[in-house]
Amino acid sequence: MSATVVATAFGGPEVLAVRDLDVTDPGQGEVVVDFHAVGVNPVEYKTYSGAMGSDESTLPMRLGNEGAGVIVAVGPDTTGPAGPLAVGDEVVVFRGVGTYSARSVQPASAVVPKPSALSWEVAAGMLLTATTAHDGLEVVGITADDTLLVHGASGAVGLAVVQLARLAGARVIGTAREENHGFLREIGAEPVAYGDGLLDRVRELAPDGVTVAYDAVGTDEAVDVSLALVEDRTRIVTIAAFGRAESDGFRSIGGGDPESSRRRDAARTDLLALAADGRLRTPIARTFALSDVTTAHTELQRSHPIGKFVLLP
Repeated sequence: MSATVVATAFGGPEVLAVRDLDVTDPGQGEVVVDFHAVGVNPVEYKTYSGAMGSDESTLPMRLGNEGAGVIVAVGPDTTGPAGPLAVGDEVVVFRGVGTYSARSVQPASAVVPKPSALSWEVAAGMLLTATTAHDGLEVVGITADDTLLVHGASGAVGLAVVQLARLAGARVIGTAREENHGFLREIGAEPVAYGDGLLDRVRELAPDGVTVAYDAVGTDEAVDVSLALVEDRTRIVTIAAFGRAESDGFRSIGGGDPESSRRRDAARTDLLALAADGRLRTPIARTFALSDVTTAHTELQRSHPIGKFVLLP
């Protein structure tokens, strides 16, 4: 048996409960992982809120797709993307299933080695956001010659976008609330407040123009400012404004696109290596016991410090 978070209905965080569930033996292509830390992401709230469908046959619904822990069982003839897997391996799970758990069966395809230099919390919480950032920057072809505008630069995805673009040599301007400007400067971005007058403020910062835009918020302001500044619409990408991307002719990523998934999976070990070397930072805003998952999800929807929320089973 393993303590596992499930959504018992569609609704707000109050529908979350911790249940003791059986853990089956792993089959071919599967491993069992004891989780030391589990990443919390807004997509989980969207899933059980009903925003992405409300088929009651999916209830009770297990949550989570990333975490970090130790393999305690390996199915027959099972290897992972980075090679053979063994009991005792410290691993990171990304694109897993039901990771809000103390112990659960995971597909070996979702399991990669955890660098020893990374804490459990950082390893558990970085890959969803870092691979999303990498995916978008690959789509727009970021280079050292670019000036990039990041909308939502102080969010979890935005922070990764800023750092990866700076590693590529690009100049980065990032929108954020004023209280987060100091951290953005620390990681190499030039911060700018969003809201009325954003277009003029960015033009003042970048009189020679903006060549690329990454929208991590999905607002009309973010889209309209990007369209006004970036001449080539194939160099605008969003992870949220899918309708506007289709109607206005710019790029979007995610949403189950197989090429997007391929790019993200291929980047996992490289991004973990960057984090282990200290070149890609994932701040941890707060940690919560697994039993406090309702509080974690309630706080996630409010204004909170920069960084990821992590559950500790």
